[in-house]
Amino acid sequence: MKKSPVIVVTGASQGLGAAIARALAREFPGARLALVARSARNLAVVARSCRMGRGGTVATLACDVTDAVAVGAMAADVQKRLGVPSILVNNAGKFFGRPFLETTAAEFEGQLDVNLRSAFLVSRAFVPAMARRGSGDVINISSIAGRQAYPNGAAYCAAKYGLTGLSAVMRAELKDKGVRVCCVHPGATWTPSWKGSGISPRRMMPADDVAAAIMAVVRLGPRTVVEEIVLRPLPGDI
Repeated sequence: MKKSPVIVVTGASQGLGAAIARALAREFPGARLALVARSARNLAVVARSCRMGRGGTVATLACDVTDAVAVGAMAADVQKRLGVPSILVNNAGKFFGRPFLETTAAEFEGQLDVNLRSAFLVSRAFVPAMARRGSGDVINISSIAGRQAYPNGAAYCAAKYGLTGLSAVMRAELKDKGVRVCCVHPGATWTPSWKGSGISPRRMMPADDVAAAIMAVVRLGPRTVVEEIVLRPLPGDI
């Protein structure tokens, strides 16, 4: 991969997305990095930590990635200002837990929007140009919940299983176009969303460890692809 790639990370304003963005900035000091999320204020904080005297360019784009029009405008802006991505990380998502019998249609659809539709929209906005160029990495952040169902996770599991399936289709269709697709299934990872849960951060994986696994994927030569990564806390699932 060239030394100053264009990199797009969604859900980059905190937690795992911020950790991934910082790891990519360290890995590629001259990168042209686009950080995407709804909170412009939080994105600005992450952008400062990504710069840290490394050179390159860090752009922040406030965008609701469940909105097709907003995603189209964001992608056009990124490609005009920075170029076609070499690495696209679809990390935007949100956890929601409720029993199946209590989950409303609106709650179900909301989880599909933020955890599945967003990855579809963002990928459709960027990947065609990557395929025309004949190279690139797409990293879709699914979840253990995207390969193993559990109680109280009807909407979340359905969305993450959907993202796992979408990733498999993308891999099958894009492998002959030079675009690698990897689906990441993290177990419990310490992020701000766990604050107040009563569970110790030491019981979970650090976000930086998940980011490190993704760095191993993008470091590989172009003839090799990691199709899936499964990561769990050492003691097992929570």
